[in-house]
Amino acid sequence: MEKFFKVKERGSTVRAEIFAGITTFFAMAYIIFVNPAQVAAGGASGWLAEIAQDAGFSASMGKIWNAVYIASILVAVIGTLLMALYADMPFAQACGMGLNSFFCTSFVAGAFFAGEDVVLGYQSGLVIVLVSGLVFLLLSVTGLREYIAKAMPECLKKAIPAGIGLFIAMIGFKNAGIIQDNPYTFVQFFDFHGVIKSVDGEAVTAMDAWRVMVPVLVAIIGILIIAVLSKKGVKSSVILGIVISTILYYVMMWELPSFDVSSIGQSFKDFGEIGIGAVFSGDAWNAAFNSSYVGGVFSAIILIIAFCLVDMFDTIGTIYGTASQANMLDENGDPINLNRCMLCDSIGTVVGALLGTSTCTTFVESSSGVSAGGRTGLASVITAICFAVCLFLTPLASIIPSCATAPALVFVGVLMMKSFSKVDMDDMLSAVPAFLTLIMMPLTYSIANGIGIGAIAYVIIALFSGKFTKKDIVVTIIAALFVCKFIFVTM
Repeated sequence: MEKFFKVKERGSTVRAEIFAGITTFFAMAYIIFVNPAQVAAGGASGWLAEIAQDAGFSASMGKIWNAVYIASILVAVIGTLLMALYADMPFAQACGMGLNSFFCTSFVAGAFFAGEDVVLGYQSGLVIVLVSGLVFLLLSVTGLREYIAKAMPECLKKAIPAGIGLFIAMIGFKNAGIIQDNPYTFVQFFDFHGVIKSVDGEAVTAMDAWRVMVPVLVAIIGILIIAVLSKKGVKSSVILGIVISTILYYVMMWELPSFDVSSIGQSFKDFGEIGIGAVFSGDAWNAAFNSSYVGGVFSAIILIIAFCLVDMFDTIGTIYGTASQANMLDENGDPINLNRCMLCDSIGTVVGALLGTSTCTTFVESSSGVSAGGRTGLASVITAICFAVCLFLTPLASIIPSCATAPALVFVGVLMMKSFSKVDMDDMLSAVPAFLTLIMMPLTYSIANGIGIGAIAYVIIALFSGKFTKKDIVVTIIAALFVCKFIFVTM
């Protein structure tokens, strides 16, 4: 073990590595519950199923939830083991936040609102993720991935993760009902007064009003619980917040959760039927490039680029930040085994698409394990083992309401906003593109649109201010592609 992982050489111990691996797992275990909920819009009882109000549709959403649940855990196990055994780094991988929401709105919800089969929509999204993963793999092997990342303007690198943070936080607020539609002001805070005032004897009882308010109250309390635990230095603050919020929900609703042990077998069944290997379906490929919700071949290419860009900067930012924290940088200030880490990330995305889930990426929560003493791949082996055990916890995962996972989305959004503080807001070449990237992601409900609008703004400002350089050719190509998308593709 010492010879393979070089534990002593990196100033660590086996005990420290084990503890670090467990710490990383608890810091990111929320993804087990959150990822299927995001990709499948909450599953059989989620917001999309509520809109449809059709038992058959709910069953389809439940199938997608089950398939993604199993696939999410498997890709976390495989991706994290790759980091452990090939890169020998204390980093863990799982399905990326923000990208799972992007996946849902583009393909699952997109198919629903286009009047097409949501299961086929889900599978067509897997095709796009697979292609983006293969592009990633090619870029990683040739070294172009690192070149493209370094060529992108710093302001956009800092704004992209922050914009994703706002995007997923808004989804969290919406899923919990904290924000609502308003025909006059676009959105509004949950109308407590209106709900209380609606109580009218037998028509609307006080208990009815209370049940409407409970999810919102639980979500608000959950956000504060996670914040307090995080402030006190509790590494598993997010997963604890989800657990406490779930308990609060059932106590306040005055009902007991129902466990269905048979759901374990059903999850694996659905995973086998619609998840694993779905990318080999000709119908899925046809839908990925020809369906109305994708918008054609050009739009599909833009989606692939968007997935690539988001994962690229998310992964590089995480690896650099975490490696710096662990003092694992080389003489040039780059993380050791950087190319191997990027290759692991690329393979993880390809594997994820083959299994049936959205883009796999390196998790920033790996820093919690590093802070606990993790320095080698042994920590990642422990994290992977912890994830593997969760394959048989489907009954537990299915009882967690969306109002309990919503606080996790909001809190992750808070963490992702940190990068925006490094944007130079005194320089308009930096400030305007960064701000547009940040704000347009939630306002247009699209990560890709935010990247595109920010890139276009940067190129135009750089050109007319005389600050355009050869390095900006990459962002110019991206901007040109998005201009064509906005003109020729229906949003």
